Amino acid sequence: MNKAMLIGRLAADPEQRTTTSGKSVCFFPIAINRDWKSSDGQKSQATDYHRVVSWQGLADVCSKHLKKGMGVYVEGRLMNRAFNGNNGEKKYMTEIVLETLNILDWLDDKNGTKEVVLKELVED
Repeated sequence: MNKAMLIGRLAADPEQRTTTSGKSVCFFPIAINRDWKSSDGQKSQATDYHRVVSWQGLADVCSKHLKKGMGVYVEGRLMNRAFNGNNGEKKYMTEIVLETLNILDWLDDKNGTKEVVLKELVED
């Protein structure tokens, strides 16, 4: 099974393009924070970035509705690509090919805890 499920925030606005064959494609990075305590009790935090790619109608939805900083739940498959960089060196990239998208919002309650709320995506 090849399935990735991630919750994070958009690290940049989506970038939409059209391929030479006329297909719509949209790319965006999501950032996911990780918190942990080391063995000596020191709190640490790191951020992981993941590149998401969407195609056709879903690419149009992403381009129209997503903005930097928005919370999202993405679900899709992992895809590895190889390409030649500007200097001719072979490079590799792993992307999440988007299959499911939910826009999220984090609300603070009276106790200061965060609750994830799903925003319905409504087309015009």
